[in-house]
Amino acid sequence: MAAAYRPGPRNLITDVAGLKVGNAADPGLKSGVTVLTGDAPFLASVAVMGGAPGTRETDLLAPDKSNAGVDALVLSGGSAYGLDACSGVTEGLRAAGRGLQLGAALIPLVPGAILFDLLNGGAKDWAENPYRALGRQALEAAAPDFALGTEGAGTGALAAMQKGGLGSASLVLGDGTTVGALVAANPVGSVTTPAGHFWAAPFEIGGEFGGLGPDPASGLGGPLISLKSKALFGQRANTTIAIVATDRALSKSQCHRLAIAAHDGIARAVLPAHTTHDGDLVFALTSGAGEPASDIELAEIGHAAALCLSRAIARAIYEARPEPGDLLPCWRR
Repeated sequence: MAAAYRPGPRNLITDVAGLKVGNAADPGLKSGVTVLTGDAPFLASVAVMGGAPGTRETDLLAPDKSNAGVDALVLSGGSAYGLDACSGVTEGLRAAGRGLQLGAALIPLVPGAILFDLLNGGAKDWAENPYRALGRQALEAAAPDFALGTEGAGTGALAAMQKGGLGSASLVLGDGTTVGALVAANPVGSVTTPAGHFWAAPFEIGGEFGGLGPDPASGLGGPLISLKSKALFGQRANTTIAIVATDRALSKSQCHRLAIAAHDGIARAVLPAHTTHDGDLVFALTSGAGEPASDIELAEIGHAAALCLSRAIARAIYEARPEPGDLLPCWRR
């Protein structure tokens, strides 16, 4: 019998060796930024399956592009304004001497993605875009341990029926490979059945998002009911953005396949997923060195990444906490 998967010691993406995550948020703004960085540049790719993405520098992550490593990945609220968080991260990395050295030029490479949280009740009447400063703050806060729920890029996130948030989870495979996921969950769809059971419940480990278990009812998955849509007057205020990672060595094209496989985790945890009003996106990275994984090994790593991402989405909603001016309730009322 194959060895059972188990969460890493933190049950966070930072169980993948060498990775750190930092959060920064403004409670009045009801928005924030999450940054993932590493002890060294890492190989990464990306897959976009939503119909309304917002991104920066993701073209260089395509398998056919020459870039061999990036210094950080950014998840941000703020819609298009949030892309400026990458500028703050770039400045912080440059100050720390991190980046691609080309002659006298030092160029940190920082792809990012955003979600829409501009209509969530927070104060958005800024005179100066706040996301640049939030990006740098998140970078400076990067550490192996970080908080989930109403934190970082998940601060102002909303799902269909309750507050969204920031989530993470990890798995250690039978051969010792570690896989992890990090997500800011702000989807069009619902993360729970009408009775409040998480769609991701079959993949839960150790009561990590409440232990309620799968919904015993049949005939689930009917018409979408969304308190979020009513609260925001039907606006396109959505998107689930995520990062999956492994310490197993992969090629850049394998990172791309890992990102694609991980999207299954969104589809298993959110109904519906990948809509025209979501910008659903997954970055995938490896911190490993040496011989790339075989195709069989990659299939298992992709499977684990999808499981981690489903669990991370449920944890994001489970860990959300109430704040003044919220438009939707938390799952844990």
